Amino acid sequence: MTDTKETSKEAPPYEDNPQSHESHNSSKVTSTATPATSKSASLCPRVLTPEQLEKLHNDAILVSDFKQLKLEKEAQKNWDLFYKRNSTNFFKDRHWTTREFEELKACRQQNPLYNAKQCKAFQCDLTKDDLLENIPSESVDVVTLIFVLSAVHPDKMHLLLENIYKVLKPGGCVLFRDYGLYDHAMMRFKSGNKLGDNFYVRQDGTRSFFFSDDYLAQLFTQAGYEVLVNEYVLRETVNKKEGLSVPRVFLQSKFKKVTTGT
Repeated sequence: MTDTKETSKEAPPYEDNPQSHESHNSSKVTSTATPATSKSASLCPRVLTPEQLEKLHNDAILVSDFKQLKLEKEAQKNWDLFYKRNSTNFFKDRHWTTREFEELKACRQQNPLYNAKQCKAFQCDLTKDDLLENIPSESVDVVTLIFVLSAVHPDKMHLLLENIYKVLKPGGCVLFRDYGLYDHAMMRFKSGNKLGDNFYVRQDGTRSFFFSDDYLAQLFTQAGYEVLVNEYVLRETVNKKEGLSVPRVFLQSKFKKVTTGT
């Protein structure tokens, strides 16, 4: 049994579950998190040791082009297998989203305005399937991208944002949370797993990108969004029994579709 104490912002279940790629076993875990809003923290979300800096500098060998093409072709299959393996014992609803994003409070089923007939579930590839085939143009108030964009190849991220832009109302917003630069998950990748700058592949073939605030802001503004909030969330998980401290870095943001005429 893991006893977790949160004193501030809580990370989503993907980071906390003992069966995730980035977690570790512990009998007693204390977690703290704070947003990094100062200029220095924004430029460098986490202070790295000389050894860690050297590791990043020396990790220059990229996965071969052949394997990278294979990973891109099999991306859906690899994620399908991931969710199949973790269908019942991985994700837990901790209701952290409604604490972090007040825009989502009205989305809970107990809300009297909730109507199942108005909810449409469908599967698509946001980088190539046109959302307008299932959703009317400029009809959506809020879009959530919570640990989604990091799984997309960097060359295709703009396609996803442009696709969402078409269905989002003017003034509507995108709520974002994902892996930040120098997160523990990024620093523990061994040589041979690097696909590109801040882009890595796990042993199961799933991939992950680690965002800087500047990179993310540029990505959204180039797609026509306005930056409302864009800050690092620094979180530390301490395993007292093993004497381990695991620093986590996430990026939490809000972006708005610019109102027509502004």
